[in-house]
Amino acid sequence: MIGVGKTTLTGKIAAHLGTKAFFEPVGDNPVLPLYYSNPKQYGFLLQIYFLNKRFSMIKQALSDDNNVLDRSIYEDALFTRENNADGNISDTELAVYLKLLDNMMTELDQLPKKAPDLLVYADSDFETIKYRIKKRGRDYEQFENNPELEHYYYKMWRAYQQWFKNYDVSPKLKIDLQKYDLSEPQNVDLVLGMIDEKLAEIRDPRQAAM
Repeated sequence: MIGVGKTTLTGKIAAHLGTKAFFEPVGDNPVLPLYYSNPKQYGFLLQIYFLNKRFSMIKQALSDDNNVLDRSIYEDALFTRENNADGNISDTELAVYLKLLDNMMTELDQLPKKAPDLLVYADSDFETIKYRIKKRGRDYEQFENNPELEHYYYKMWRAYQQWFKNYDVSPKLKIDLQKYDLSEPQNVDLVLGMIDEKLAEIRDPRQAAM
């Protein structure tokens, strides 16, 4: 979810594992501000932009073990379906998008690694999400005096809860980044320890049981 702290978490996981972090293009994304200003005109373009970038990053990330992406391609359809439900993306555009996504996933299936080793789901309550969005101060993300945008954030927050419950492509781990605020060094150590334990369990169940 936007504002939950996934960028910070991604960087810390990659540093801990000694690997590379791949971040969603936000600051250099020319479409994102356009989308916030006019979702109905730019909804489809934004989803295609993100999908293209994410697919490229996945192929790069697979070059080394333990690389970390701050978003999964498996959640892309969630945003597109929600935009379709809101009328920002037409049914025809949704069908085109889903066909393109299906073709991309078929190509990924041909690669040696077909899914993440572990999905780490960053969670927080909605009030904390709003606080962090305000704190980082990107103009186009601000929702004060914009109840429609605040409602959109809440709708996506709720949708993500269900998305995580349904996710079954790989092992998964939920981390409460409200409880374990990563601005506190001791919490960073605790969170990375949880991830280490889960990876050990996945990769060597005998070792995890010892």
